[in-house]
Amino acid sequence: MTSLIGLIAALALLIALTMRGMSLFIATPLCALLVALCGGIAPLPMPGQTGDMVSLYMGGFTGFIANWFFMFLLGSIFGKVMEDTGCADSIVRAVSGRLGVGHAALAVVLACAVLTYGGVSLFVVAFSVYPMAVGLFREADLPRRFIPAALSFGSVTFTMTSAGSPEIQNWIPIQHLGTTQYAGWQASIVVALFMAVFGQLWLGWMIKRAKARGERFEARDDDPAGSRQDLPNPWAATLPLLAVLGISFLLHERLQTAALIVALLSGAIVAALVGWRHQRKPGQALADAATGALIAIGNTAAVVGFGAVAKAAPAFEQTVQWMTHLPGGGLVGAAVAVSLIAAMTGSASGGQAIALPIIAPLYTAQGVSPDQLHRVVAISSGVLDSLPHNGYVVTTIRAICKDTHARAYPAVGALTVIVPLAGLILCIGLFAIGF
Repeated sequence: MTSLIGLIAALALLIALTMRGMSLFIATPLCALLVALCGGIAPLPMPGQTGDMVSLYMGGFTGFIANWFFMFLLGSIFGKVMEDTGCADSIVRAVSGRLGVGHAALAVVLACAVLTYGGVSLFVVAFSVYPMAVGLFREADLPRRFIPAALSFGSVTFTMTSAGSPEIQNWIPIQHLGTTQYAGWQASIVVALFMAVFGQLWLGWMIKRAKARGERFEARDDDPAGSRQDLPNPWAATLPLLAVLGISFLLHERLQTAALIVALLSGAIVAALVGWRHQRKPGQALADAATGALIAIGNTAAVVGFGAVAKAAPAFEQTVQWMTHLPGGGLVGAAVAVSLIAAMTGSASGGQAIALPIIAPLYTAQGVSPDQLHRVVAISSGVLDSLPHNGYVVTTIRAICKDTHARAYPAVGALTVIVPLAGLILCIGLFAIGF
C-alpha cells in the first residue's frame, strides 16, 4: 500500500511541479526518489547491490536515448532543413492562404497536420508553424492562449498515431509486434477523421466563447514579424514529405524501424535540393537541429527515467496485473495499461517503450490480432501522455509560445487528452464489431 501511495503521490507531484514551471531534469529525479523511498528501493548505488534508484533512472534515461536518438536527430534535421529552405513556410502559407484569416485556427491545425504526417518532428513542427500562427491569430483577433492548443491538436492527435504516420509513436509497436506502420488502417482512417472533426469543432467553440467574454489577441514586443517572402513553390515543397512517406513504405519490409532513419535522411536531402536557392543559414540550421533533438529526446528520456523507477516499484507490478486482467478483452487491457504508463512517464513513446515488452507477448499469446493491438497501443499512448508534465507540452507552451500552463493548458488538455480518449473508445468499438 505504501508503494502505491508513493507512486500516485509522485505522479501528482510531478504534474504539480511541471505546472509551476520546474525543469523536467530536476522534477523527474525528485519524484523518482519519492517512488524509491516509498517502494523500498535503495536511493543510491551500494557495493554488491543492484536495483537502486539512480541506476534504474539512468538505465531508463540512457536506454531510451540509445534506441531512438537517430530518429529524433534526423527528424529534427529534416524539420530544420524544411524550415531553412522555406519549404515548411511555403506549405503553411499555401494552407492558410486557401482557408483565409476567417479560419485561422483551422489553418494552423491543418498546417501542423500536413507537416507531422509528412515526417517532420513534432517539436520542429511547432517551432515552424508558430510564427505563422501568431500572424493568423493577430489578423483574426483571436485569443493567443489558444495557439498552443491549435499547434498541439494538429501535431499529436489524429496524425501522430494514425496508420502510415512516420512519427515514432506509430513505429515503436512494429519491433514488438512484427506489424507495419499501416496496421489497422481501416479503423485508423475512421478514428482520425472523427478526432479531426470533433477536435476542430471543440476548438472553434472554445475560441468563440472566449471572444464572447471579451478576449482578444494580445500583442507582444517579441512577436515574430511575419514569414519570409523568398519561398519555394508549395507543390515542390511537398516533395520532401512525399519522399519520407514513400521511402518508409518501400523499405519497411527490409529494414523495419531503420527504414525511418533512411526515409528522414532522404527527406532532408530532397528538401535541401528543392530549396537550394532559398537556403539562409544551412550550417546554423544543422546546429539548431542537433540542439533541438537533444532537448526533445532529453525531456522525453527524463520522464522515461522516472517511469523506469516507477516500473521497479512493487505497486507497478500489482497495477499491471490488475490492468492485464480487465474485462473486455486484450485490447481494453492494453489500452488501459499503455495509457496509464504513458501518464506516469509523460510520454507516448516512453509509455510504449515500457509497456510493450510486457503486454505484447501477453496479449498476442491470448490470440489478440497484432494489427489491432498495434493501432490501439499507438492511439492509447497519445491519450494520457499529454498531461502537464509531457515534454512536448512543456516545450510548446513555455519555450515556443512563451505562455503559462495556467492560461494555455486547459485547451491543450481538452484537445490532446479528451479527444484522443474518445477516438480510442471508437477504435476499440470498431475492432469489436469486426471493422
